[in-house]
Amino acid sequence: MPEAIRKVNVIGHLNPDTDSICSAIAYAYLKNKLGNTDIYEARRAGSVNRETAFALKHFGFAEPELITTVTPQIKDCEVQKQDGIEAGMSLFAAWSRMRETGTDTLCITDEQDNLGGLIAVKDIANANLDIFDTEVIAESATSYANIVSTLNGEMLLGDPKATVTEGSVRVGTTPEMMEDTVKKGDLVLVTNRYETQQFAVECDASCIVVCCGAHVSPQVMASAKRHGCAIIATPYDTYAASRLICMSIPVSAKMHRDGIVKLSVNTSVDDAKKTIASSRHRFFPVIDEDGKYKGLVSTPSLLTAKKKHVILVDHNERSQAVEGLEQAEIMEIIDHHRIGSIETAAPALFRNMPVGCTSTILWQIYQENDVEIPANIAGLMLSAIMSDTLAFRSPTCTPLDIKAGEDLARICGEDIPSYSDAMFEAGADLTGRTAEEVFHQDFKVFSRGNAKFGVGQGSFMTENSRKAAEKLVGPYLAEAAAAEELPMVFYMFTDVKSSTTEFLYYGEGAEDVIRRAFGVEVKDGMAVLPGVVSRKKQIVPPLMATFQKIQEEQD
Repeated sequence: MPEAIRKVNVIGHLNPDTDSICSAIAYAYLKNKLGNTDIYEARRAGSVNRETAFALKHFGFAEPELITTVTPQIKDCEVQKQDGIEAGMSLFAAWSRMRETGTDTLCITDEQDNLGGLIAVKDIANANLDIFDTEVIAESATSYANIVSTLNGEMLLGDPKATVTEGSVRVGTTPEMMEDTVKKGDLVLVTNRYETQQFAVECDASCIVVCCGAHVSPQVMASAKRHGCAIIATPYDTYAASRLICMSIPVSAKMHRDGIVKLSVNTSVDDAKKTIASSRHRFFPVIDEDGKYKGLVSTPSLLTAKKKHVILVDHNERSQAVEGLEQAEIMEIIDHHRIGSIETAAPALFRNMPVGCTSTILWQIYQENDVEIPANIAGLMLSAIMSDTLAFRSPTCTPLDIKAGEDLARICGEDIPSYSDAMFEAGADLTGRTAEEVFHQDFKVFSRGNAKFGVGQGSFMTENSRKAAEKLVGPYLAEAAAAEELPMVFYMFTDVKSSTTEFLYYGEGAEDVIRRAFGVEVKDGMAVLPGVVSRKKQIVPPLMATFQKIQEEQD
């Protein structure tokens, strides 16, 4: 038998760049084309920058859905598909439903599946034990239909849709005993005695319940009609009927409306456990993304939540991944960076190649599986390669990147120089953007030993756009370091055409680190690095080596 369908999230790194987004889309498409029973969906781990947005729009794609965590959520638990009940349902019918479904909690919903409340078996038990509350039928505006159903009876006279609005529940024995107890509007349980039935009617009872399947004479029927008294016949004796009748009240009279512990399908299992820790219930209503009732989840099911299945592209560093990765099942990693700190609980396919872009690896995988690349997918993959290799100018660019890029350009019909210029220009556009947005458009966190630092990069086709970005982002670096909880942050403002990077920084000791790592002098808070365009190959390795030397000197 085929394996059950799973949803697999294909995710790039935090603060996603063009390669991260486009590779996720391209690989999800390929995996779905290979035709197994899983469903692969591309996801983004952050906001899409303008360069990526340009590529997506140019080739007709919407942004992938955002995913911020892969911790198990309520949607990953076994949610019991139990229909909501109407507020007018009787307690008896609700109790019967509980027995049928094996649950001790029912949810009350309206016609639009909005949650109105819930009722537990304990609430029904408490209502049944309150034998001294003789006015509960009227106070709860109980319908005659509920009474008939609960008593397994038949309405001989009256409107089943009407409700009891006044009076108490009484048991009629003899006229002498009833004279001082039965009042106008009461609901009276009687037996087969004509005198008792007639006396209850003449006392202006709102309804008489004739027990034991007793006969009701035409005279009593006529009298009841004149007095506006309803008549219900039940096969139960007066003892059983008197015990059951309080169970005919609607659940709305006893349901919980306030303080309901309800869980969203997107609530993490860890948060759900904390939320329900002090609750007396075992079942909890689940609400979907639109706030509509979806079903029930039980406490035990939280312990058996399914792990999310993920494929990571364009990263294999824990600091660059979404939250909760340790609680997910990593199926594959496709990357072109150094091997980092992600660990897997089980063996996973790990394809890591020293090329300039993840999409180059994907292009190769497409060839290996003999899968035709559609023009729009080819356009995204070309965009990723152009972005990561700076249009083949980066030292990370390999002959395989060039071969892949040229093949993809042929498939999607784009001219590489003109398209890459347009894409880079779109990414450099600062109109309406904040320093925070520009800073995070391509920012990654790295660590070596006790040292932890972040490096961002922006690529620019003109000096004016580069200088404008420096003016905007430079003053923000201190705030960014605080927000990211990093002692040092660096930012590369890379001129694509001249292959030069102006390197800005913030943090105590950062200036000395730059001098030692790159052998340059720092002036006015900036280091100029000719020929440096690659964060992965030309910036991060020297910084890592320098931090290691500093730690060795301190030890």
